[in-house]
Amino acid sequence: MATNDSFKRVSLIFGTRPEAIKLCPLALAMRESPGLETHVCVTGQHRQMLDQVLDVFGVVPDADLNLMRPNQTLGELTSRAIAAVDDYLKATRPDLVIVQGDTTTVFCAALCAFYQNIPVGHVEAGLRTFNKWSPFPEEINRVLTTRVTDLHFAPTETARQNLLREDVPDDKVFVTGNTVIDALLLAVDRVRATPPSVAGLPDFLQPRRHGDFDQGPALVLITGHRRENFGDGFENICRAIATLAERFPDTHFVYPVHLNPNVREPVNRLLGPSAGGTIHLIDPLSYLPFVAMMDRATLVLTDSGGVQEEAPSLGKPVLVMRDTTERPEAVEMGTVRLVGTNTQAIVENVATLLTDEKAYAAMANAVNPYGDGKACGRIVEACRTFLNGCGDNA
Repeated sequence: MATNDSFKRVSLIFGTRPEAIKLCPLALAMRESPGLETHVCVTGQHRQMLDQVLDVFGVVPDADLNLMRPNQTLGELTSRAIAAVDDYLKATRPDLVIVQGDTTTVFCAALCAFYQNIPVGHVEAGLRTFNKWSPFPEEINRVLTTRVTDLHFAPTETARQNLLREDVPDDKVFVTGNTVIDALLLAVDRVRATPPSVAGLPDFLQPRRHGDFDQGPALVLITGHRRENFGDGFENICRAIATLAERFPDTHFVYPVHLNPNVREPVNRLLGPSAGGTIHLIDPLSYLPFVAMMDRATLVLTDSGGVQEEAPSLGKPVLVMRDTTERPEAVEMGTVRLVGTNTQAIVENVATLLTDEKAYAAMANAVNPYGDGKACGRIVEACRTFLNGCGDNA
């Protein structure tokens, strides 16, 4: 149980960069809330990228399980994560465990909390593609996490309805908006006032102070890391980028290449070096430079989940290189379009946005459905109410 009877201990457990981006603002908000003792545990499922985000928000973990190993399988990671998180929870005995999203860390932490009769709060609950293989393994991670969760923090009404259809009690579901918008609004103010430098880019592509972005050339920002795109998917994506670079010689394509060798090998083989000098393969960006590059970009080409939420808040059209998305709200509102990994489809959709002002404006000016930047406050209040209504765990 919590070490101080006048406080309730809340443990936030996360392990990857996207989780850190979405939970660090919540950790900061909880640490300012009276009566809560906030404990941060990181699994290190991602290492370098996780640490960069922690530094940005000034969050120092109370526990670091350091689980990352080169080329580990999902089975190896899962078994080690369950053992390590189980030991952590036995030693810490929080009154509530908070997880976010759909990673292996999320599922393992929620399962371990359940085994120890510790309530679970799930941030970004209720996202679904209804296809267990896409995204893999995220769809199953979040579905299984739902079954052991006590407080479901749904980012949208659509996510809430998904949970209700799965017989989650209505009084356990809270529509909060997405904490990624809380994080983004904090970050964008910083990068617009003091633009960070991005290694590997020429000066004319660097982020500038807000209001100066229209002076630079068109820029397509690209990210890719999904397991389901390994192999043919990334080969097709790279061919599309190469074709677009030839067709639009005045447009620049900036690709921070994920560290996974399944990504780096085809990207470096097919796109580097660019004959025309307009394809820029750079190292992965830490959070603030990435936000600055989204702000600088004309449009974003990605297979990421979080970017589908972030970029529309900055008025950037997003083309998603996946066949399914657990974020249908953005598609319905028109800020996001699914293009898959078909080379021709990617080329045609990017070309339309680069040449058709009306098509571009329709996506850039659409309403972002993912929140107002106040999700953390809503989650803190729900947690406080829940904890005040139940006793310490035995």
